[in-house]
Amino acid sequence: MATVDRYAEIHAAHRWNIPADFNIAHACCGRWANDRARFALYWEDENGSRAALTFFDLQEQANRLSNALAAAGVSRGDRIALILPQRPETIVAHLAVHQLAAVAVPLSFLFGPDALEYRLQNSASKIAFVDPQSLPNLVPIRDRCPALTHVVGVAGATAPGIEAWESLQSASRHFTRVATRAADPAVLIYTSGTTGPPKGALMPQQCLLGNLPGFVHSHDDYPQPGDLFWSPADWAWTGGLMDALLPTLYFGQPIVGYRGRFDPERAFRLIERYQIRNTFLFPTALKLMMKAYPRPRDAFDVNLRSIMSAGEAVGTTVFEWAREALGVTINEMFGQTEMNYIVGNSQALWPAKAGSMGRPYPGHRISVIDDAGNEQPAGEPGDVAVHRIAPDGTPDPVFFIEYFGNPESTRNKFTGDWCRTGDVAIADSDGYLWYQGRADDMFKAAGYRIGPSEIENCLVRHPAVANAAVVPSPDATRGNVIKAFIVLAAGHAPSPALEADIAEHVRRHLAPYEYPKEIEFIDALPMTTTGKVQRKVLREREAQRKRAAG
Repeated sequence: MATVDRYAEIHAAHRWNIPADFNIAHACCGRWANDRARFALYWEDENGSRAALTFFDLQEQANRLSNALAAAGVSRGDRIALILPQRPETIVAHLAVHQLAAVAVPLSFLFGPDALEYRLQNSASKIAFVDPQSLPNLVPIRDRCPALTHVVGVAGATAPGIEAWESLQSASRHFTRVATRAADPAVLIYTSGTTGPPKGALMPQQCLLGNLPGFVHSHDDYPQPGDLFWSPADWAWTGGLMDALLPTLYFGQPIVGYRGRFDPERAFRLIERYQIRNTFLFPTALKLMMKAYPRPRDAFDVNLRSIMSAGEAVGTTVFEWAREALGVTINEMFGQTEMNYIVGNSQALWPAKAGSMGRPYPGHRISVIDDAGNEQPAGEPGDVAVHRIAPDGTPDPVFFIEYFGNPESTRNKFTGDWCRTGDVAIADSDGYLWYQGRADDMFKAAGYRIGPSEIENCLVRHPAVANAAVVPSPDATRGNVIKAFIVLAAGHAPSPALEADIAEHVRRHLAPYEYPKEIEFIDALPMTTTGKVQRKVLREREAQRKRAAG
């Protein structure tokens, strides 16, 4: 725990110094590549393949790929889709795209044909990189993506009309990077969204710099000697790309990559094998690890220095487990694709309050605002928002440029100079934010305003509960009642007695109106590819069930 609260001092001292010219490829690899002994990536997959690459290795491969892409007609501003998991080629492709001043479009290898078709059409991607897992989902929709002129197969992915990655590595290993301004487009990331189709957030080169204060502080003054980073977060989404991969490489530090399905034992064995010191683990992963190994250091040689978590509220149960069982105080972080890494903790520099989202990271002006854009006093809920102008009076570099091809949604994201996140929180008198839920996850039941996070955290503390999601269930008398969808821990089976015990557990720990009136046991919660619970799916399912029941 921090013994001195240095937050005010650190926040007041921060100044943005954004260069006019900035390029992610140069910042994350080019400037380190002359040191041929500096490792950038330790990689393995679930089949046992392993590799270790230096920054020199990555730069040489990126140069060859940049030359091949230029020969294929790629130029400034062209969108290039990377439908790849954590693997060395993913990093090389990012670097090559940025060296060309083109725009990387990271897409999850888990996307099905419909999801890919929408994003490839919307972005008008010119080239797509696929691996054996993502290729089958691209093949049936390729002809419906007229802008797509080339598809490159990685790791042996092959089909008629697919070019092999290896054929592109025969180009020259020398390449002169195309100059980019800090505000130039770099990445197009599609947000999962809660309403309407996904929107493509067009991110500038400088957004990486905007992420760095949060990254450094959430990992307690990263980097320190001996630091080694790993996260299971998919490199195709903001959490994996901007919260793990690119910031680590920016500091010239190595990262561990793993291609394979997440499970708790595999995660702990990876941490043990590489002696991982720093990690970003989303709350769902932490819950699974906690339930599988309540005392992990009895089974594994783990020596973590920092854990950042984001995407959902961690809650006090997981927070206390990590502190006691792993010897690490989790630094929660909050942000979203459009303006990431804006709020969080840094327990080495200011106290972390269990269950809190933390305070605004240095360089960002954050407030809780009402519908009209007025800042709310402490204790009053409102929409978490970020001001375009940083506390030092300069533009905050963390912001997205626009929603690609969607000026109306871009305008609607702002109230004056405040950019709304759509997440509801309360600020306390010390400036810590307390997450209440997505604005569209909040609901009223019997006149009470309900946020799901606190109830879900309480449910997970029950020994029989592995994971839980809380949604409204329409009710003629109360408007809504609280319904909990529950995934049981191993060794527990559904029963009326267990339902009653779980409900009583919540009633004992929270307010009487917060316990679930209905419980449904479910094999798995619907999740986004970014590890967030899709409460919207459960809400709609429950509303449909009630309508059918009359």
